[in-house]
Amino acid sequence: MANLREIRNRISTVKSTQQITKAMKMVAAARLKKAQDRVVALRPYAGKLRSVVGRLAVTMPTGSPLLATAASTSRVLIVVIGSDRGLCGGFNSNLFRYTEEAFRTRFPEALASGNLHLVTIGRKSNDYFRRRGYTILESHNGFFDRVSYDAAQRITRGAVNRFLSGEYDTVQIAYNEFKSVIAQNRVVEPMLPVQITATGESDLNADTIFEPNDGSLLDAILPLHLNTQFWRAVLESNASEQGARMAAMDNATENAAAIIRELQLKYNQARQAAITTEISEIVSGAEALKSA
Repeated sequence: MANLREIRNRISTVKSTQQITKAMKMVAAARLKKAQDRVVALRPYAGKLRSVVGRLAVTMPTGSPLLATAASTSRVLIVVIGSDRGLCGGFNSNLFRYTEEAFRTRFPEALASGNLHLVTIGRKSNDYFRRRGYTILESHNGFFDRVSYDAAQRITRGAVNRFLSGEYDTVQIAYNEFKSVIAQNRVVEPMLPVQITATGESDLNADTIFEPNDGSLLDAILPLHLNTQFWRAVLESNASEQGARMAAMDNATENAAAIIRELQLKYNQARQAAITTEISEIVSGAEALKSA
């Protein structure tokens, strides 16, 4: 009977866990809908803004410092966007391993010389890279407790200032790009210098007048472009996190149901064995009384 009590306790514990994972799945689903709507709404604007910047950069006679490409990339700053909470499957670990591989393949010189530095967003990214001995200039723990454009803008401004001062040759962003509930693209892409998007020949020849002029407009629009692109990366990561957590909690709920079925089967078998043993003891006792 002690075995039966143990199995009953395990079934009760797994059922409680299942209720928690089911509730977390529902919360993640609600947050995913909001996050997905925000990132889908921003993508066309961010894409068009990137196109406009590319058009201006091609047509203007002199370049902006934010477009200047260094001769080498020996000093690198990486902004890694992780999550503040766990229970989201391989959302963080897959991105962090991919980012470390990018360190080794794209920036071996900076990595070997110790001139590869990080800005981490989310507790998980800070904990992961700090344990591995990377130099972390800024850590923004709790960033996703309340996703704010102003907070993202401050991070962008800090990266721009470091780039313009010549402290770094390039600034990169590492994040998960949202594709679907069960799929994310791991991305490590340049933030600075600003990458020029190829512009069609018809756009180059379009009869467009810029006021006051190309250079002034580009200087004004580049900060907006950088803020928008970084904000898009934040929203992509947030939507990916909620999707990954929803999928992970759904799998956990299904696994809990499978464990409950298995424990229930063991419980029935143990109970049947106990009943059989009791019947055998009763029969044996009755036979002994008849023989006496």
